[in-house]
Amino acid sequence: MTKFNEQKFNIGELKGISAKNIEEHLKLYSGYVKNVNSNIEKMSSLSEGMFKNGEDNSYLIAELFRRFSFEYNGMRNHEVYFNSLSGGPKALNPESELAKKINLDCMSYDIFMMGFKNIAMTRGIGWAVLWYDRKEDKLLASWVDEQHLGQLNGCDMILAIDMWEHAYVYDYPTSEKKKYVEAFFENLNWEVIEQNYLKAKN
Repeated sequence: MTKFNEQKFNIGELKGISAKNIEEHLKLYSGYVKNVNSNIEKMSSLSEGMFKNGEDNSYLIAELFRRFSFEYNGMRNHEVYFNSLSGGPKALNPESELAKKINLDCMSYDIFMMGFKNIAMTRGIGWAVLWYDRKEDKLLASWVDEQHLGQLNGCDMILAIDMWEHAYVYDYPTSEKKKYVEAFFENLNWEVIEQNYLKAKN
């Protein structure tokens, strides 16, 4: 059985996001990895008889597979998120392929940022995500409920901001989550996002 390994991230001191919040947030990420592996182990251990008697065990089987998508996407979303805060803040190079693509698909960087921050302020728990659609060669932005409801099929996640309360609760009350959004972008390493884009494109 293949197991997933917990990634390590090079996150230094951040402006507006405390070390305590990152420390607690990383514990949640670690939990997703453990739960993914535990879920796979449980699915693998299901006896052949359980599948033959699927009607008798339908709830158990369905719940294991339903929960897997939640835990798996929680793991992957957080890897994109924490990697984007690794290596220190770096501005988007206006001559980069990603910057040119943002200007082409979103009219301008400023318009993109305004729209993306508005998505991040969506009421509820979830993620604001920038995707690359390889089939159409387009950048798309969307809101994902929880970890797994609203993912855009066939698209690669290149930028994601966690808008669950655990991402900012040690630093800001829920009424001030806009400050967390601003802090996230102040600490964002756009070189990582550029690499995500280039990998998705190629």
